[in-house]
Amino acid sequence: MKTRFILQLLIIPLLMTGCLKDVDPSDSLTTGTLTGTKEGLQQGLNGAYALFKDHVSFNGTVDGNNMYLRQYFQMSDFAGDDIVCGQTTTDPLFYSFSGDHTATQTNSRYFWYISYKIINDVNTVLESAEKIANPDESIKQLIGECYFLRAFCHFNLVRLYAKPYTHDPAAAGIILRTSVSDPGQKARATVAEVYNSVVADAEKGAGLMAQPRGVQFASKEAAWALLSRAYLYKEANDSTIYYADKVIGSNRFTLETAASFPSLFANALTGKETIFCVAFTAADDYGKAGSIASMLYSDGNSGWGEEYASQSLRDTMSGHMEDVRWSYIKPLKVGNVIQKKNGIDIYYISKFSFQGGSPTLSSPIMFRLAEMYLNKAEAMAKSNNAAGALAAVDVIRQNRGLENSLYNGVLPAGKTALQTVLKERRIELAFEGHRNYDVYRNKQDLNRTYWGYHLPGLKESDINLAVNPTNYANMITKWDNNRIIYYIPIDEIQTNKLCGQNP
Repeated sequence: MKTRFILQLLIIPLLMTGCLKDVDPSDSLTTGTLTGTKEGLQQGLNGAYALFKDHVSFNGTVDGNNMYLRQYFQMSDFAGDDIVCGQTTTDPLFYSFSGDHTATQTNSRYFWYISYKIINDVNTVLESAEKIANPDESIKQLIGECYFLRAFCHFNLVRLYAKPYTHDPAAAGIILRTSVSDPGQKARATVAEVYNSVVADAEKGAGLMAQPRGVQFASKEAAWALLSRAYLYKEANDSTIYYADKVIGSNRFTLETAASFPSLFANALTGKETIFCVAFTAADDYGKAGSIASMLYSDGNSGWGEEYASQSLRDTMSGHMEDVRWSYIKPLKVGNVIQKKNGIDIYYISKFSFQGGSPTLSSPIMFRLAEMYLNKAEAMAKSNNAAGALAAVDVIRQNRGLENSLYNGVLPAGKTALQTVLKERRIELAFEGHRNYDVYRNKQDLNRTYWGYHLPGLKESDINLAVNPTNYANMITKWDNNRIIYYIPIDEIQTNKLCGQNP
């Protein structure tokens, strides 16, 4: 359990060493450098997009493991039950598996820093844009993209560092930064206030964006997708369905078929259901050192390949081996024998691999059409429209090789509509940064009762537990446990005296 005493112990070494650097998100991007022109705005905005994938200096050091997207996926998915940890490690990603978070862990500190750096950059672009009289549609598009990126970053922060909206909308959220003139000393907004800001920014962005620049940039449909997701998390069911339907009805996107889905994530930039992704090129292939795929897949020397698809997820999918979503789960076999690491079956994950044939390269998809159908289905289930929920789920299933296993309006025996939808969300969106939020916002407990290094206090010498799993206690995290969210990083606590810490 987290305590103030532990936090004080963590702070003392930092204060004694005097090594805390300036972590304010300030760099060479200013309203002066943007020149108040379309070209200047576009250059500044493209720089903000790059921050999602670049290794940026933090605390005086450039670390190849520090990247917004690497932390985004690891801090989300490694805390869930779809990915199992294959061994202990000194990489702070281990805290996500164990739940033993600290305010000083580097991955969380970097994610907080780079998120606010992106927010600061788009605020700077917005301030420069105010100098342009009578902006044309192309400039409005850039301004709208800024509002989307600000909303997206604030939303991801509040998911990681604050209680879910459905638990307590009045709980402490995160620091809202909506202007370059915001004071450094600023208290945390409530969760409800953060969501209100996210919705307002996404709506404003959607109203401005009419000249899409490609799926690697924001669009009005991406803003609608964010609104559908945010309203889903608020359990505002009508609004969730409304914005999901706007994306679906835009006719810009179509679901991949059973034939094309297995190549979607390697070809995200041209994927038929990609709404918004972060574009990587061959020059951005970080290989074994710092790529998103490096911990999830290896062809023998391409990555560390130390985290695998969990037994829990594979059991959930086991009823339909014809499901093409299995294509992203790759067993390591010698002959017909699945190999093991520390007693754990090796099932690599390839959703972040094989762009241009590289095992460590992809352009991660942040929003795609299938999620819109699932958002709609969940909202319908919660509105007592089981038939509508199942119909939305069946649209996906018939495109994933399950044409002969559709629900056709009939719930599985003993299952509710919500349980059925959440199972489909788990399978469809596995490894994409959704699972633990889906569990906890629905006030469900996370059951990780399977062998792996997420279990408390284990080390490599405990390999015998893999043979006799009854030797370890059930690893079930209650939905209202404090450790489902992260500490506010120590940098913010020390430099912003108005910012309170999580319990």
